[in-house]
Amino acid sequence: GDLGREVERALTTIQPERLLVVTPGEHRVARLVTDAAEAAGVPLEEAADRHFTCSLEEFDRWATGRTHLVMEHFYRWRRKTLGVLVRDGKPEGGSWNYDAENRKAFREAPDPPLPYRARPDAITREVMDLVAATFPDAPGSGDPFPWPVTPAEARRALDRFVETRLAGFGDHQDAMWTGEPFLYHSLLSSSLNLKILDPRECVDAAVAAYRAGNAPLNAVEGFVRQIIGWREFIRGVYFREGPGYRERNTLGHTGRLPGFFWTGDTDLACLRATLGEVLENGYGHHIARLMVIGNFCLGAGVDPGEIDDWFLAMYVDAVDWVTAPNVVGMSQHADGGVVGTKPYLSTGKYVDRMSNYCAGCRYRPERRTGEDACPLTTFYWDFLLRHEDRFRDNPRMGLAYRNVARLEGNERDAIRAHADRLRRELGVG
Repeated sequence: GDLGREVERALTTIQPERLLVVTPGEHRVARLVTDAAEAAGVPLEEAADRHFTCSLEEFDRWATGRTHLVMEHFYRWRRKTLGVLVRDGKPEGGSWNYDAENRKAFREAPDPPLPYRARPDAITREVMDLVAATFPDAPGSGDPFPWPVTPAEARRALDRFVETRLAGFGDHQDAMWTGEPFLYHSLLSSSLNLKILDPRECVDAAVAAYRAGNAPLNAVEGFVRQIIGWREFIRGVYFREGPGYRERNTLGHTGRLPGFFWTGDTDLACLRATLGEVLENGYGHHIARLMVIGNFCLGAGVDPGEIDDWFLAMYVDAVDWVTAPNVVGMSQHADGGVVGTKPYLSTGKYVDRMSNYCAGCRYRPERRTGEDACPLTTFYWDFLLRHEDRFRDNPRMGLAYRNVARLEGNERDAIRAHADRLRRELGVG
């Protein structure tokens, strides 16, 4: 049976004095456990999840009274609270954030050190065989399965990252390259979210590498920001916003998720590459998720619930507390601006600047209409036109709408018509 029925059956059979559960990472699971305890007449007690550096109570105290929840403000507060890369209350190096230094693209094919790859043990092999037999038609492949499943393996993955790839992580953390799904990224998100690796270990190891002169500050700060900044921020948002958060659809997008999301079979080189990486590895780094996959879906007008379901199904690090705020909030701006103050959307020119994908694509990133126009570019302009009333006065979108104002009436019509045609051809609706 499902989790709720199995918990209820166990409670009825064992008849314990109480049921103790660590705070689940999904509202649905919390409801199943609560209903099971009530049905069995067993008191339920919830324990705080200690695999985070910020408790939910601490987050609520920080968030209370704020008009907007800004991750950067949260991150600086956590740095001070935890004493990470801080001296006398001020950031080491003179800046809290070195993101501006972490946006370099590769000029030629990179050759990053190989990440740690775990060898499946007997239990993992048994589960791989069970999954293959139970879901023979599921997309992707479960073999090879190089992901850590024990604390010892997770620690080895952390050590390998810190020793061989952390130093290169900062400069190129936003870059993408065909055939290089991992680059200098840590690949630790699944270990963290499965709670076989403690975030404090990750932060301590990275800071120690900086202190020893083995990694530059911009790389270490960028990694620390992902761990104690963004990761903990979105968890706080998820629980603060409540069970209905993932159903939000502020922009009213109702398009279907294209079938090629389950196969990777598309003419768009950037999506072919990034979807192929997910199908092969169950993984893609944050820019591939946000500025290729999420960018396409937002511009095309795909239902954010369908996208969130896909992320939950396809990524090894997917838990509802992390996917919902990242997809519904950050990627699709469907929460009305709780997570992001503006939509994260770009033309194909951004992908061209940060990757080599466009060189092997039949579409032209600089074109917004015509047979060879990049769908990302067409959808970008169409999105601005469709949602002009909502975003025209957004301070962070002033430049975009000054460019929109220069469009003649026939250009606007051509963009809208081409976007509608692309949606039909690509299977969005």
